[in-house]
Amino acid sequence: MTNINLISWNVNGIRAVARKGFLDWFSNTKPDILCLQEIKAHVEQLPRKLKHVEGYHSYFNPAERKGYSGVATYSALKPKETSITMGIDKFDHEGRFQRFDFDDFILLNVYWPNGGMGEDRLQFKLDFYDAFLDYTNNLRDAGNNLVICGDLNTAHKPIDIARPKENEKVSGFMPIEREWIDKFLANGYIDTFRMFNDKPEQYTWWSYRTRARDRNVGWRLDYFFVNEEFKSNVVDSYILSDVMGSDHCPIGLKIEI
Repeated sequence: MTNINLISWNVNGIRAVARKGFLDWFSNTKPDILCLQEIKAHVEQLPRKLKHVEGYHSYFNPAERKGYSGVATYSALKPKETSITMGIDKFDHEGRFQRFDFDDFILLNVYWPNGGMGEDRLQFKLDFYDAFLDYTNNLRDAGNNLVICGDLNTAHKPIDIARPKENEKVSGFMPIEREWIDKFLANGYIDTFRMFNDKPEQYTWWSYRTRARDRNVGWRLDYFFVNEEFKSNVVDSYILSDVMGSDHCPIGLKIEI
């Protein structure tokens, strides 16, 4: 059996986090796979040291719009195939998706939309959610095991947010968003963090505006999911809340194959 260590992190700008010690942290941590969201950069805007990290294959899917969205993955394991499309134009041009096919599982690195910019974007987010569930179910129906990670932009339950009552009408904790997570899990997906930790005050995002991180007034927006059939391969799932550099912190997953 082989252990694989994966880390997912919304860096809120890859160039910004690079100025805060990102590459030193990366070289010290040495995950087998590192998935980033909200890189906010096109590949040609990145310095060579971010495009080519020794020991890793690098993959980037920026949004068409500069300074917005985008995902990136560094993998010490060479995937058999890669893809950056869910096959729906209105989603694909925002750079929110990467797929990596390995021998034992398919990895999906996803930056789900934020619904807080008005009703149109909330509907866009919900449409993305539904399209994503169709996509993952089709992969499972074909006999694949899935590891899914990224910034879901929704806290699932009151335990996942510091102030649930005050945020019930705020995108990221609205009932309609949380109900989709219920549906997703009911379709046979596992929130791996809650396999190991059922405690409150376990967050992955804190607002910059109010120094919320100092007081741990946060939201758990970042997740590793697997399909139920792959659950026994999960060794650990955890939050790296002491890692700074973004308004999100990284999360980790250890699997055995």
